[in-house]
Amino acid sequence: MDAAIKELMTIPNIGKAMAGDLILLGIHSIAELKTRDADELYASLCAATNCRQDPCVWDTFAAAVHFAKTGEAKKWWEYTAERKRRGLPAPY
Repeated sequence: MDAAIKELMTIPNIGKAMAGDLILLGIHSIAELKTRDADELYASLCAATNCRQDPCVWDTFAAAVHFAKTGEAKKWWEYTAERKRRGLPAPY
């Protein structure tokens, strides 16, 4: 398994498929994830795959970015209420 996939899979909530999505978006390390945000990641993944991703992908990106910035592990579903409150994600 690729070293980047292995590192990204150490992030809570990130499995092999989501790690692959992050790599598709040019993120190969936790350090690179610190500079990103869930809104941008979600929009970029929708554009890269040419389809609207499940809204829970936004939640997972939010939890992963939070972990990268703080080291605090949160469940992806802890972000669902925020996503819904903000009306995210925007339709692709």
